[in-house]
Amino acid sequence: MEFLTQAFSTDEIWWLESWLDDWFLVIAFGLFLLELVRYAVKKQFSKNLLGDSIANYVTLVIFIGIVALVALTYAGVFFYVYDTFRIVELPITPWTILCCVILADLAYYWEHRFLHSNGLAWATHTVHHSSPHFNISVAYRHGPLDWLFPLFFHLPLAILGFNPFIIFLSEVIVQLFQTLLHTETIKKFPKPIEAVFNTPSHHRVHHATNRKYLDKNYAGILIIWDRMFGTFAREEEPVRYGVFPRINSINPIKIFFSGFIKLGEQVIKAPTWNYRLNLLIKPPKWAWEQEQKNKHI
Repeated sequence: MEFLTQAFSTDEIWWLESWLDDWFLVIAFGLFLLELVRYAVKKQFSKNLLGDSIANYVTLVIFIGIVALVALTYAGVFFYVYDTFRIVELPITPWTILCCVILADLAYYWEHRFLHSNGLAWATHTVHHSSPHFNISVAYRHGPLDWLFPLFFHLPLAILGFNPFIIFLSEVIVQLFQTLLHTETIKKFPKPIEAVFNTPSHHRVHHATNRKYLDKNYAGILIIWDRMFGTFAREEEPVRYGVFPRINSINPIKIFFSGFIKLGEQVIKAPTWNYRLNLLIKPPKWAWEQEQKNKHI
């Protein structure tokens, strides 16, 4: 128990975060290669699958480039809020790290739910959902503004008194956990695990275009958030992946900007300013329903 109250320095937390980021990418890529072998054995390997996977990693490189440009500003906002508005100053210990990870996971749930709730946020998040495949490489399929929205949902943690270095580490832990969920190799875990944690089965539901699965399973690490807030669904039928309409491209540049290109086209063609506003603030399902109505007029 003494370990749980041991204090860590910010340098140690920074080192741990960097180590996790670097080595987990290597491990995840190794697991992806094993998935490719599985595809080959099951005779599911194709040029489209390979091209799509390569495109996923290219979007990651582009995303990292954007993050490199905004990282100082992003971190600066957290430190400013922490220094100016924090209620208390919490120590950096295993206990506070654990608490921060849990709260960051809850914050991620609401962030993720927000990304599906309006057209502007969906324009960046749709990139992640646009692949017709489901493997670890899809976890690295990013959109242009994926770095921005976490800021608003995790800033309250700085106000609560969590050191920004702990918050950044917690964000990384939540994201890395989810990376492993992008696989069809693992079917289901024992029921106690499926009941508490997010699993590949739960996350396949989230990526599905099946009507019964839409807007379900937003969780990061703990699926209990979806159970608590009424957005949980079990995997009960074969999953169809992708978005409507399908991108049908393995061009990483087209994939990376696809959401905003589609939104821009919708805004330009919109009949009224009120319609344009709704495209930005209403769920993407609303825009799809309007398009279906117009087709039958």
